[in-house]
Amino acid sequence: MKVLVATDKPFAKVAVDGIRKEIEAAGYELISLEKYGEKAKLLDAVKDANAIIIRSDIIDAEVLEAAKELKIVVRAGAGVDNVDLAAATTHNVCVMNTPGQNSNAVAELVFGLMVMAVRNMYNGTSGTELKGKKLGIHAYGNVGRNVARVAKGFGMDIYAYDAFCPKEVIEKGGVKAVASVDELYSTCDVVSLHIPATAETKNSINYALVNKMPKGGLLVNTARKEVINEAELIKLMEERADLKYMTDIMPAANDEFAAKFVGRYFSTPKKMGAQTAEANINAGIAAAQQIVGFLKDGCEKFRVNK
Repeated sequence: MKVLVATDKPFAKVAVDGIRKEIEAAGYELISLEKYGEKAKLLDAVKDANAIIIRSDIIDAEVLEAAKELKIVVRAGAGVDNVDLAAATTHNVCVMNTPGQNSNAVAELVFGLMVMAVRNMYNGTSGTELKGKKLGIHAYGNVGRNVARVAKGFGMDIYAYDAFCPKEVIEKGGVKAVASVDELYSTCDVVSLHIPATAETKNSINYALVNKMPKGGLLVNTARKEVINEAELIKLMEERADLKYMTDIMPAANDEFAAKFVGRYFSTPKKMGAQTAEANINAGIAAAQQIVGFLKDGCEKFRVNK
């Protein structure tokens, strides 16, 4: 069995060493394709691969068609919008992610962005504190729960909305569950986004919703670019000089945001939520372990396609 690690943005060496240890201990061969740049190189490398570990690399119908021996793709991370799930199912390929491995890293970045915002981008002027502020967590998954954990240390008043997470589960963690997304935004001074990009959520963070936030509202996005209705958010921020937007996913309209909202907007130059040594290692090794479990025992615990 051949396991391909195809990462245009490579894992750290210690992560690759950990992946190799897991794969070779199971009796499989590890092939590495790093910084490949051209899709043609990926298409060539997948021809005889039985399993693939990726990061943000695109696995589309063309790649799947080229990978005649492929049985499983594991995305080292939570989001799988870089994989064509329908095409994978058509080609009888199992797709998995590694939920939870990057969660603490993303949660810590959320608070880095929050502190930067409330301290006025460290421009030397007097800011505000997070203690006592109402924090709204939009989607209470692995990252959302880590955000709640950290928020307790800051002394924040924590609320959450998740259409798929029972109220009892949210409140068991000492977080107040709200009944609707509208209630979350109208209640909270700070909202942290953790929703996936789906047909229902794309462009859902819009003028009407964000306008419900109290004066001085702060929106933090470490989720997906596509969930933001950029044109409507720009319009709202033009009308409401009190709002701030911090994002780990650079908007298509980044130049316009940056020019118009100096001191109220910041985007990381590239997605950095999972960019820690610890998350890099955890996700890579988890991906290797899941491949071994699938190939040896048929374990599909983290399968995301049907």
